[in-house]
Amino acid sequence: MSFPSEHNDAACRASRHTRVQHLVTADETSLAELEALLATLPICSTGRVFVEVPDASWIGRIAAPARMTLTWLDRSRRGGAPGTGRCCAAGEALVRAVSGWAGEMLCCDDDDTRIFLLGGYLGTAEIVDELVARHGVDAQSIHTPERFGLATAR
Repeated sequence: MSFPSEHNDAACRASRHTRVQHLVTADETSLAELEALLATLPICSTGRVFVEVPDASWIGRIAAPARMTLTWLDRSRRGGAPGTGRCCAAGEALVRAVSGWAGEMLCCDDDDTRIFLLGGYLGTAEIVDELVARHGVDAQSIHTPERFGLATAR
C-alpha cells in the first residue's frame, strides 16, 4: 500500500482515508533510527511504539504521529524470566510487550499492520519468531535492520 502524494489534515479527516496500524520497536541503540522512521510516517498514522532502555535517564521526548502511543520500557524496573530472580536482559521487555500487544491487536487474517523492529538483534529475532509462529505474521512483512540478516522485507 502506498501513501497518497498529499498527506495533510484534510486528507486524514476524509471518510475514505485508509489508516494502517503500525508496530514499532526500538532500544537505546536505535533511538536515532526510531526518530528518523517516525518522521517519515504520515501524520494520521496509528499504532504502538515500544522503546526499551536501561533506566529512566534514557527516557526523553520523541516526536510521533498523534494517533500513535509511545511506551518506554525501563529495564532497571523490571525482572527477568519468571522464577529466576535475574534482572531484565536487553530485549526481554520488548519481547514481552510485543507479545502482549500482538495477542490483543493482531487478530484478523487480513491484517495489514506495518511492523518495524529496530531494537537489538536478540530481542528482534525473538520478536520475529513470536510474530511468525504464534500470530501467523508473514516474515516478509516484518522490517528489521539489514545488518541482522533476518529473512524479512526491505
